[in-house]
Amino acid sequence: MVSSGAFRILTLSMSQNCISVFQYPDAVLAVDSGLFRDRMACCYLVEDQDEVAIIEAGGESGARRLLQTIDRRGLRPEQVRWVIVTHVHLDHAGGAGQLMQALPEATLLVHERGAKHMTDPSKLEAGARAVYGDEQYDAIYGSLVPIDPKRVRVMPDGGQVSLGAREFRFIDTPGHASHHFCVHDSRTNGWFSGDTFGLSYRELDTQNGPFIFPTTTPIDFNPDALRSSIEKLGSVDPDWMYLTHFGRIAYSPDLARRLIEGVNHFEQWGLEFENVPDRKQRISAAMTGWLLEAVKKHGVDLPRDRLIELLQPDVDLNTDGIDVWLRRRAKTLSGP
Repeated sequence: MVSSGAFRILTLSMSQNCISVFQYPDAVLAVDSGLFRDRMACCYLVEDQDEVAIIEAGGESGARRLLQTIDRRGLRPEQVRWVIVTHVHLDHAGGAGQLMQALPEATLLVHERGAKHMTDPSKLEAGARAVYGDEQYDAIYGSLVPIDPKRVRVMPDGGQVSLGAREFRFIDTPGHASHHFCVHDSRTNGWFSGDTFGLSYRELDTQNGPFIFPTTTPIDFNPDALRSSIEKLGSVDPDWMYLTHFGRIAYSPDLARRLIEGVNHFEQWGLEFENVPDRKQRISAAMTGWLLEAVKKHGVDLPRDRLIELLQPDVDLNTDGIDVWLRRRAKTLSGP
């Protein structure tokens, strides 16, 4: 079973690196953004007639790779009409300012809750530096470039724009982040889902299809909203999901069910360990055990060390997301 449908892998050789580009039908390309490891995160180039859209800007390396790919394909910077970020977490939007500097005719499309961070990214940068430290932050993301507000367009829930003969429709999908939207492509009947439809790494594909699980954030995790958003994406009976982490997968109601079950587990572990002193360790251990058992049942035969290498960063992030959700919940329950 091929989870992503037909595609070709193009390796674009540059003077200093090679870029893996997954070319799907209907003029959709996934460009590996080079974040942390190969095939962890991607940005999309969509072409239609004489126009181009970028969906997800990646970090500094993602922006650079997108511009190099545009050049190698013989496209002109002036052909890029839209730069779209599903939300403003830096692995999705950190390179947006660099792209906008290089693409003179492009307009940035962003959720209303994220627009201010694109025109003044100082708070995003400060927060990320506090998490990663200056050295690691600089290596991953570099300096964020503010974008002229005149070149930023807020997309409302249900808003649409055209690209050549295709239409992009935007819907509000909170749960992973309050500033998250997903983008429906009329030509492929697919969603560019950011992080709303979870993570599915190609190393975990088996004859049973893609392995998928949800992702949280240390700021905005909202289990009720995320379940609702996952259901909303499936309500239009899509054919494809274009994940940022990683690539295109065929949609099925079973994948949505498994994602919602994962969100249920996250909520359950949070509530179960809410009042114990070592709750982060307990949540992390429960999540690791669940994921290792689930991938084994899925037919993945990678060594345990390799699975831990692939999954541990997400276990850590998800644990932090659940912990912050519990702290926010405690403040709400305690009242003013």
